[in-house]
Amino acid sequence: MTLEEQLTIKNKLGLHARAAIKLVELAARYNAEVMIITEEKQASAASVLGLLLLERAQGQQITVRCEGPDAKPALRAVKALVEARFDEQE
Repeated sequence: MTLEEQLTIKNKLGLHARAAIKLVELAARYNAEVMIITEEKQASAASVLGLLLLERAQGQQITVRCEGPDAKPALRAVKALVEARFDEQE
């Protein structure tokens, strides 16, 4: 099963190191390949460095693609993390 959803980065600092680490830790909990895609690049949610190289700032779009047995719960969890601004206080 492959699912995809477009999300907007809402936290003030964008997809920076702490946010990328949270995303990697979250994605590792699921039996699914989680990819983060921009207009120009894509990165696995298993790679902090790959996520940082996407250079996503507040207000920019990402597409989250989840593939595998846990695609649905993985996508739901990633969406919740992004919507919660990566649990950052602003």
